[in-house]
Amino acid sequence: KTFAYDHVEPVPATEPPLPFSEAAKNHVPNPYTNSTLTHAKIAEIRAKATISDINLDYTQPKDLYPESFPHFVRGRDSVREYITSLFTSQIAIYDGAMGTMIQNYSKRNRLEEEEYRGEKFKDWGCNVKGNNDMLSITQPQIISGIYKEYLEVGGSNMIGTNTFSSTTIAMDDYNMKEYAYELNYEGARLAREACDEVTAKDPTKPRFVVGAIGPTNRTGSISPSVEDPSARNVTFDELVETYFEQIVGLVDGGSDILMVETIFDTLNAKAALYAVGEYLDFSGLDIPVFVSGTLVDQSGRTLSGQTGEAFYASIRHAKPMCVGLNCALGAQHMVPFVEKLAKVVECFMHVYSNAGLPNAMGGYDETPEMMAEYNKVFFENGWLNMVGGCCGSTPPHIKAIREMSENYSPRKLPDVGRPKMWLSGLEDLVVDDVHNHLGLPFLNVGERCNISGSLKFKKLMMKGDYGAAMDIAKKQVEDGAHVIDINVDDGMLDGLAAMQKFVKIAVTEPEVSKVPFMLDASKFDIVMAGLKWCQGKPIVNSISLKVGEELFKEHATLLRKHGAAVVVMAFDEEGQAATESEKVRICKRSYDILVNEVGFPPEDIVFDPNVLTIGTGMEEHANYGVDFINAVKTIKEQCPYVKISGGISNLSFGFRGVMKIRESIHAVFLHHAILESGMDVGIVNAHEMLTKDEVEPELLIACENLVFNKTDDATDVMLELTQKERAAIEARKKGGGAVKVKEKSWRDLEPKKRMEHALVNGISEYVIPDVEEARQLCSKPLEVIEGPLMDGMNVVGDLFGAGKMFLPQVIKSARVMKKAVAYLLPFMEEEKKQKMIDEGLNPDDFDENDDSNYAGKVLMATVKGDVHDIGKNIVSVVLGCNNFKVFDIGVMVTCEKILEKAKEYDVDVIGLSGLITPSLDEMVDVAKEMSKGGFKQPLLIGGATTSKMHTAVKISPNYFTSDHPVIHVLDASRSVTVVSNLLNDNKEDFVEDIMEEYDEMREDYYAGLEDRYFLTFDQAKEQKLNIDFDATPPAPTPKKLGINVIDSVKIADVVPYIDWNPFFQTWELRGRYPNRGYPKIFNDEAVGSEAKKLFNDAQTMMHKIIEDGSMTLKGVVGLFPANRSENGEDVNIYETEEARTTNTPTTTFCMLRQQAEKESEDPFLSQADFIAPSGYQDHLGMFAVSCFGCDALVEKYESENDDYSKIMSQALADRFVEAFAEYLHREIRVDMWGYAADEQLNEEDLLKIKYDGIRPAPGYPSQPDHTEKSTMWNLIKAKELAGIELSESLSMMPAASVSALVFAHPESQYFAVGQVGKDQVDNYAERKKLDISVMERWLSPILNYERD
Repeated sequence: KTFAYDHVEPVPATEPPLPFSEAAKNHVPNPYTNSTLTHAKIAEIRAKATISDINLDYTQPKDLYPESFPHFVRGRDSVREYITSLFTSQIAIYDGAMGTMIQNYSKRNRLEEEEYRGEKFKDWGCNVKGNNDMLSITQPQIISGIYKEYLEVGGSNMIGTNTFSSTTIAMDDYNMKEYAYELNYEGARLAREACDEVTAKDPTKPRFVVGAIGPTNRTGSISPSVEDPSARNVTFDELVETYFEQIVGLVDGGSDILMVETIFDTLNAKAALYAVGEYLDFSGLDIPVFVSGTLVDQSGRTLSGQTGEAFYASIRHAKPMCVGLNCALGAQHMVPFVEKLAKVVECFMHVYSNAGLPNAMGGYDETPEMMAEYNKVFFENGWLNMVGGCCGSTPPHIKAIREMSENYSPRKLPDVGRPKMWLSGLEDLVVDDVHNHLGLPFLNVGERCNISGSLKFKKLMMKGDYGAAMDIAKKQVEDGAHVIDINVDDGMLDGLAAMQKFVKIAVTEPEVSKVPFMLDASKFDIVMAGLKWCQGKPIVNSISLKVGEELFKEHATLLRKHGAAVVVMAFDEEGQAATESEKVRICKRSYDILVNEVGFPPEDIVFDPNVLTIGTGMEEHANYGVDFINAVKTIKEQCPYVKISGGISNLSFGFRGVMKIRESIHAVFLHHAILESGMDVGIVNAHEMLTKDEVEPELLIACENLVFNKTDDATDVMLELTQKERAAIEARKKGGGAVKVKEKSWRDLEPKKRMEHALVNGISEYVIPDVEEARQLCSKPLEVIEGPLMDGMNVVGDLFGAGKMFLPQVIKSARVMKKAVAYLLPFMEEEKKQKMIDEGLNPDDFDENDDSNYAGKVLMATVKGDVHDIGKNIVSVVLGCNNFKVFDIGVMVTCEKILEKAKEYDVDVIGLSGLITPSLDEMVDVAKEMSKGGFKQPLLIGGATTSKMHTAVKISPNYFTSDHPVIHVLDASRSVTVVSNLLNDNKEDFVEDIMEEYDEMREDYYAGLEDRYFLTFDQAKEQKLNIDFDATPPAPTPKKLGINVIDSVKIADVVPYIDWNPFFQTWELRGRYPNRGYPKIFNDEAVGSEAKKLFNDAQTMMHKIIEDGSMTLKGVVGLFPANRSENGEDVNIYETEEARTTNTPTTTFCMLRQQAEKESEDPFLSQADFIAPSGYQDHLGMFAVSCFGCDALVEKYESENDDYSKIMSQALADRFVEAFAEYLHREIRVDMWGYAADEQLNEEDLLKIKYDGIRPAPGYPSQPDHTEKSTMWNLIKAKELAGIELSESLSMMPAASVSALVFAHPESQYFAVGQVGKDQVDNYAERKKLDISVMERWLSPILNYERD
């Protein structure tokens, strides 16, 4: 059935849908005189603010700029009108990332804890670094500078305030919630000043302040507890309160527009929009609202599981002026989701995407040109009115996007047509377009989660079995319910608590919450309580005039503000409508009040004109069916766009117990009510519904007569048919039935596959028997966890990563996993006890506090800001089962608490877990604090968002040493191996293996990093290593100053100092862990036997060389007075102390300094830093040594065509000279210089560099300039005294030669200079007095630029 209003032609839209307020409808300009806003709630927030005596008014002189567009004057012009003109004439430009710009600033300037605190918070009680919003207070010049860059370089028409986390809830992490108002005020004020300054330069391009309202760090729709899906860490009312305070601060600071952004949970957004609505009500202002959702992965859903269309349907009641997407994805990944939104959004559209997906480091790789190109598809298709950038974008990115957009027209607002009811759960539902499973234009509302509609549901609710109740809800959706009715009205049940708990659990069940809910209760406070836990757009059932007109309007207004559709019962102050005329009268009266006085959208009204029971035998009831059907048609004619619903089961209540009769009556009734009168909605049992054609002929006639009151005996006939059907039912019960053919089910699979299915689908019903069956098949319970359960969770992880599962589903899987592990724990405990008995120990004597009973102690924590713990929990279980004592200190754990508990429990290993990207930064901070605090425990990193690359590049440099490594652990199954190796005798080799791998990964990462940042040379010098030479004085004066020739050392003397590992690398033989290195390489399966054979051959040749003296050793050592030069970059060498006194250097060694950005707070090193400045008696040593005789042997073996012996002799000569260098360095430390006269290190410790001081070689990483060899050769006369020459390319001859500078200070260290910039090279060439082109040629491998 259609009506005249169903055929109205759409008309062009002139502006987006307007909010309800008179100010919005009439485009009343905001006067910007906030000091006149005196509502008690606004005044209360200002009164408790941490600032006072501030400017609240931003109105401008009306004649400041011309009156016509594109000029704008605050107080004179309507922001709403201006934005409409702007968005319909061009694609407007928003700004880019604030966090990225702050990070970029910190790379070029110091921005550490001290700078974050500033003067105001210098004595704050907790760490605040990373709280970017507070920089608006402590470092306003940084934030103002970023605002201006986006306005001037990017060309942004509007900029978002630095207030993403400026709510009391988010600031509570820093104990700063009382500063929320000030943070918002200052963030907006700085933006206001920047916009006004830039607008003044070009008034034809006014700039606007968008008050940014972030999502907070809590979520109303997702449980923080794996065990309890009804748990929440924030309520709707708490969110409203925190958002309201933020809004007051933003508007008081001068915001023109409010933007609720980065919405990962629509319930949070609904709370924010409710708070906005309240503020606009209290203030009477018209402030446009923008809303921006975040689809977290390729599933196209928010973190809480909604599709983009459902997200919009859930918030459109707030009448946002612009809606779009931001964050999480790059532009190219957003295309299908933006396209879908563009087809349905009635207002303006925007996108501000990330600069691509985050790389392994959590950074972004798209250049401005790439990002602009990826956004082009939005412009070509006419999908956008505004564009900007999110994570990873900068002013150059915004500039490139702006220039690209200038060639295209903005999105046209869609035509305005017939309004339709648009509901949502996790998915959206346009009610007017629905056809049910029977093909009728009818919305099936499932009745089985209604205590009145299902005895089974009632029993479950009375028992508190919400899990089984969810199965009923799920079954209804499977059977064809479009909406789930939820009613928990019962005198013996706490309706308020039951409604909230049911809804909170239901929204975490994707198979249930994908459809909208109908919140059904006789008490209004119960439906309101449920409504505040629904992220979608539900229907509230019900309100009516029986409470009186004023309360009716109050209820309706509240529901309008929350965006709910509403069922309105045909009741008034006089009672229930029974006749056709009464039904029409009450519904028309209700409609006029709702639409004309409350402003309720007519399409969101569902009238229930009362389906009353027929077939009772009472004459006054006989016409109820006819009255209802006739009333439906009249109501829909008189009340455009409304829906008509009814509780269909009421109609046949007199025939309860005989489903065939009841559903036949319903089929006839609905057929006529729907197709002839326009009924749209009904509360039904979809599974039992019939079409009219499915009703048996005899029964069909009886139903027609009964429904339409055609015959006097209609009820008697139906009773007779009912008795016959009841007798047939009894007969069928006695006679049995046909044998059922069993359908194939996942329950028929093997246990491993059953558990995988249960984990992927979040089914906990059968997990215990399946786990028990698997346990019986395994040798021990732990194998079930490490095998099928971990395999299943890995499948879940893969599906989640591929966007085929979304977070609510993953959380359900985690609950199944947790249930399975909990079942296995007692068996594992019993196994542990039995093991003790077998070892002759008494389990009852086991002392859990005696650490000697454990293999080691491990602290586990999910870092601050992250609530995810299933992976961490599994690791804890697996480690515990392997006799490690695990201290799991929970989720959202601050750095301070992690370190505090690590000390308190005296643990051996610390493990950090995290699922979300911000956790990566938190892990870096923990590593830094562990380093500062002198911790010695290895640090393990794990969780879905972590990676080996990020650990190697970002976390490891802040803490990794051979004693306390930082190791990425891929999953729980690897945790035991890692922890065991860290706590046993293999630790050294294990850590060395990882250290080498991470070093290579860092090198590869930085080598492939096109935009690696480099400090200027001046900045690098400012951040150099500053050794306190008073606290740690230079080494004493050498015993043998000057030059000494070393020619009495025999090959046999240095054999104990030989490091054989490079020998095997020369022959490309490498053992795998744990058989890396000499002598363990001999045990390696792949290369062990060949390595042993090679080594034996080397020993034979070595002994022959020692015996016949075919190779000899010779070298020269120099030890000289030295001081760092005045410029701090070089080392002056003096021949005598007198020369030092007169500052007459013999020569100068020029040094190079690191310039490449660091992931840690380490200084930027130069070898000059290790030498004391003038005023101190410091010294520098050096030597050049060679192995002579190898060339003659090579010639001999070449003449004999013996390549094997030739290579062997060269390899041995190399080992001899390196051992000679090790031997000589020890002689320098112990005797010639003598600063370590008491050193008692064995040869193995010497090779591990366990002594003070270093001996870096010119031309190698610490001083990669080979020309410095010439300085050394000239000083110590290496050619003249030792016969060691330099070639034109400055290679040493013979080839088996080593040279080095010797630094004695204990803080000296090996490092790599890395790439250097043009400014340092220019300065270096000038210091060395060489032509720049010559210098660039020698340094070409390390230049960070292309030389001419």
